[in-house]
Amino acid sequence: MFWKLASLSASSPVDSILDKENYTLEELLDEEEIIQECKALNSRLIHFLRDKAQVEQLLRYVVEEPLEEDDADSKRAFKYPFVSCEIFTCEIEVILKTLVEEDKLMDLLFSFLEPSRPHSALLAGYFGKVVICLMIRKTAALMNYIKGHQNVFSQLVDLIGITSIMEVLVRLVGADDHVYPNFPDVMQYLADSDLLEMIVDKLSQSSPPEVQANAAETLCAITQNAPSALATKLSSPGFVSRIFGHATEDSHSKSGIVHSLTVCISLLDSRRSAASSYFFNSFRGQHMFESPAPVSQETIGAMLPKLGDMLMLLSVASDSKILPTTYGELRPPLGKHRLKIVEFIAVLLKSGNEAAGKELASSGTIKRILELFFEYPYNNALHHQVESVILSCLENTSETMINHILKDCNLISKILSSDKDSVLSGDNLPTVAATGKKPPRVGYVGHITRLWNKLVQLSGTSVLIKASLEENSEWKDWQSSVLQERNTVENVYRWACGQYCCFSFLIVTLYSRHAYKSNATCRRPTTLQDRTRDSDEEDRDYDVKDYKN
Repeated sequence: MFWKLASLSASSPVDSILDKENYTLEELLDEEEIIQECKALNSRLIHFLRDKAQVEQLLRYVVEEPLEEDDADSKRAFKYPFVSCEIFTCEIEVILKTLVEEDKLMDLLFSFLEPSRPHSALLAGYFGKVVICLMIRKTAALMNYIKGHQNVFSQLVDLIGITSIMEVLVRLVGADDHVYPNFPDVMQYLADSDLLEMIVDKLSQSSPPEVQANAAETLCAITQNAPSALATKLSSPGFVSRIFGHATEDSHSKSGIVHSLTVCISLLDSRRSAASSYFFNSFRGQHMFESPAPVSQETIGAMLPKLGDMLMLLSVASDSKILPTTYGELRPPLGKHRLKIVEFIAVLLKSGNEAAGKELASSGTIKRILELFFEYPYNNALHHQVESVILSCLENTSETMINHILKDCNLISKILSSDKDSVLSGDNLPTVAATGKKPPRVGYVGHITRLWNKLVQLSGTSVLIKASLEENSEWKDWQSSVLQERNTVENVYRWACGQYCCFSFLIVTLYSRHAYKSNATCRRPTTLQDRTRDSDEEDRDYDVKDYKN
């Protein structure tokens, strides 16, 4: 017996409108089920929406702000633009075909970029979604339109401070052959244009911080897609010098330093910038686990002339800022720009370029970075980068770098003395302990322990490191007492916590037929009675050999 359900057989509200003799686009946009009907490929609805007049009206809702008399109409300001954008992003072939085959419609779409137009974040998001949809589904038609309208690039770059517009540029320059069928041709065309020059110019100190940040994000997207014609052009000495110049042209612009060095770091190690990218989970993420392309020596060579300027930027003498903290004060705080400089130097040293290492050593930059390690004892992000710098020097094939970090920087004596006196002192500028409180322990002891263990490990293969350790009279006593004891305590494989629980669980799993004999519950006392109760029977252990049969 079958039940007839009227609710299942009734037509949708969209079909009811389409059955009328006269109806408008707005009536359809008012219906909640219109997006569902588009995705279900309702033939009558699609036939209506594919008409040029309807596509034009949908575009106007996407790119045009409502008139003053329409401001009170929330549908015109919010609902119609949203639904119109969703109709385009349903990726219906005939609707997109109508759009890309009519130059007037494409002109209307990209009229949103005109400088005289308002650019609200809401409509910018809808515009970006429609363009990205065309980029994926109608690549050839879109690129042909852009080639015939060169001003599109400059208009996009001028609005790069809007995140939605920046995403369009990121998709344009950071796409791969999975998105563009003719990927090499598209990348070559972009490289031949002046798009890259315009984006790099946005890193200048005259640009607002949000513009610099989005320009850096776009350039990092290019490096993450290497090798390509656009990435090759960006890593050329001329462009590297321009980017590096923006980082050092004005020491007062902290934002310019941070974002310019972010691009330089991405040129040296694209995977590092991808991990912190806003679009980490986008289609570009598939390159994350591929082997990075080797860094060109010309790319690094273009950075060398400005490396000496980094030492001046690391100075805190002229900075009068004071930051109160729970443990005292920072006079001044390290700042994001100095941390970014240290990160850049760590990545540069990891590249293994001998000329860069010698330049950093001769300018005193490595020595200054080591001083920052002890001056800011609670900045773990700094400690992580400085540890990387030290390890790069110790593992370097050049004896010059090993001698510099051990002799010139006096590494062993510094970490020995800091480990012995591991409490924050009152005159340890720029980190000042609070008065009237017990000074806390410094926060880099774990990093020092790892460095000690690395020195011991490398002393087995490096004569220089072994000789430096043996020259220090305090080293042997400290190693046999403090370091050995600390390694024993921190060896998690020797910890006894949880072993009985795991052992009992293994018994129950392997010998379930004898599970009633074993107490496999990892039970912790929760009350005083639990702690004092005699529970020998419950806690009795069993020998595995008893269950072999």
